[in-house]
Amino acid sequence: MPDLFIGGRWRAASGGGTREVRCPADGSLVGTVDEASTPDTLAAIGAAREAFDQGPWPGLPIAERAAVLTRVADLLERDRAAIARAESLDTGKRLVESGYDVDDVVSVFRHYATVVSDEPRTVDTGRPDVRSVVVHEPVGVCGLITPWNYPLLQTSWKVAPALVAGCTFVLKPSELTPHTAIHLVRILEEAGVPPGVANLVLGAGPAAGAPLAEDPRVDLLSFTGGLGTGKQLMAAASGTVKKVALELGGKNPNIVFADADLEAALDLALTAVFLHSGQVCSAGARLLVQEDLHDRFVDELVARAGRIRLGGPFDEQAETGPLTSAAHRDKVEAHVAAGIAEGAVLRCGGRRPDDPALADGFYYLPTVLDGCTSSMSVTSEESFGPVLTVETFVDEDEAVALANDSIFGLAGAVWTADEALAQRVAARLRVGTVWVNDYHPYVAQAEWGGYKQSGIGRELGAAGLDEYRETKHVWTNTAPAPQHWFRPAPERP
Repeated sequence: MPDLFIGGRWRAASGGGTREVRCPADGSLVGTVDEASTPDTLAAIGAAREAFDQGPWPGLPIAERAAVLTRVADLLERDRAAIARAESLDTGKRLVESGYDVDDVVSVFRHYATVVSDEPRTVDTGRPDVRSVVVHEPVGVCGLITPWNYPLLQTSWKVAPALVAGCTFVLKPSELTPHTAIHLVRILEEAGVPPGVANLVLGAGPAAGAPLAEDPRVDLLSFTGGLGTGKQLMAAASGTVKKVALELGGKNPNIVFADADLEAALDLALTAVFLHSGQVCSAGARLLVQEDLHDRFVDELVARAGRIRLGGPFDEQAETGPLTSAAHRDKVEAHVAAGIAEGAVLRCGGRRPDDPALADGFYYLPTVLDGCTSSMSVTSEESFGPVLTVETFVDEDEAVALANDSIFGLAGAVWTADEALAQRVAARLRVGTVWVNDYHPYVAQAEWGGYKQSGIGRELGAAGLDEYRETKHVWTNTAPAPQHWFRPAPERP
């Protein structure tokens, strides 16, 4: 069956292109999918534009759109096992992690099925002859470009609010991990989303994704991915002054004070950076540990990192998996080599595993670099791999200064038994999410996004919905009468 979905019809790529998708864990062939070119994306934009301008979806009562999201959530639960397996094969992540991801996707659709209201907000103008209301309307056609690390989850953060707001969209997932996006679009079709509302194109960014930024028929571009690509898309979108929402990753500080719960802080420091082999935009890749605690904390962390077991999606003993591609592993290796050249001390990892059972996958050992400073490239640039840098600080002010010494501002954490200290530091961190004595949890009800070059706008929560809505003020004069600001025309004799 063809893999592109345009105007309510599954079709092959117009140019006949295809792409092999291979599992990062062992290089095995997962499947061959259609590879879209620019004409396919332009056709999908046209279908989305027609469905928004002439179709029923934007004008449906919001309760009907929400009911479709509820059906989508039910179908996702029905297909949980198949979706998790497809996600693990595409990404190489452990099957148990992919199952949790599907559960999170379900929660996103259920959240947006229940929180939206189309009640206008009444404005008190102080005039009895005026009715003034503020209403929300769908922004229009949305271009949605999603990454390879959490393919279906990041897609749900965009698709669910776009749909319930009344938008139409063209979805372009990463070419490395397309299978769960295909499955989701089949579920949308089954759930009753009208033709043209949801469109899917697969392929590389320059051919399949770039038109979503450039085309004037697209009203909003939402992108999750790397900083460099985000800048290019933002520049391309500026020509049509469309709305832009960007989530561009981070270099996230995990601050541990000497009075922290040592066992919990150690355990979560490992999870913060080595979950999914560090391929997480909010990974706690910068460990900032108070000077008095450094030796004891880092020695134990290094010992535990050295015991982390690598393996493929279906290895029940594995604790983390491979990197997504050979090219990405090369990038991580170069990142670590640069850090060592700058003076960082390699405490563990820093190489590929010796296990011959892992030779066909893109594995890289959990790595800890000690003795780092904020001026090093290894602490300032995102590796998006299983690499932890360690810096020390003396007091609260130095901890905050180091944490904020970054072009990024996505997330961070602070560990301390002193509640007042924790809240002071949380207030001073220039990041979009702060965890206190925890790392990584999120909920669909709370906004997600970053400061500085971590992006523009928010996903999830109320603000995540507002990205997909326009705000309109409607002023109604209920007793119109002349104002005589200008003199009326003289009467004719």
